[in-house]
Amino acid sequence: MSYGEGNWPEPLQSVIEEFADVFDDMERYEMLYEFASECDLLSEEFWCEETRVHGCQSEAHIVCSLNDAGTFRMVGSADAQIVQGLMAIAQKAVNGLPPAEVADFPVTFTRELGLMNSLSPNRANGFLNMFTRVRQEARKLAEG
Repeated sequence: MSYGEGNWPEPLQSVIEEFADVFDDMERYEMLYEFASECDLLSEEFWCEETRVHGCQSEAHIVCSLNDAGTFRMVGSADAQIVQGLMAIAQKAVNGLPPAEVADFPVTFTRELGLMNSLSPNRANGFLNMFTRVRQEARKLAEG
């Protein structure tokens, strides 16, 4: 499947529509805090150098795997609620997809969210690093 503007997995499309009605940066941050509570969490006992997202301003960790149905599953946690909210949105974007689709998933959905301009350059860069890592992990899983 090819993803792009207006053609995203339903959970991500719902998030994009929620953000479309918000024009205030502080309200966007509040929404990220809310999404943080929906994040499929990685227990801190699994935080280590292998799970760490490098280039992220916060302490952030992800693990990617295949679920029982053979589709992609990302779990993650961070010491900052904003980062955890971004992880929750990434999970909505890719969890449940075939790993080959995740490997090629365009990061352009961030433009539709209107979030990247609200984030500090370090946070925006950290999110892009995290999503690049997710796609790399998906590529490995797709290749077996």
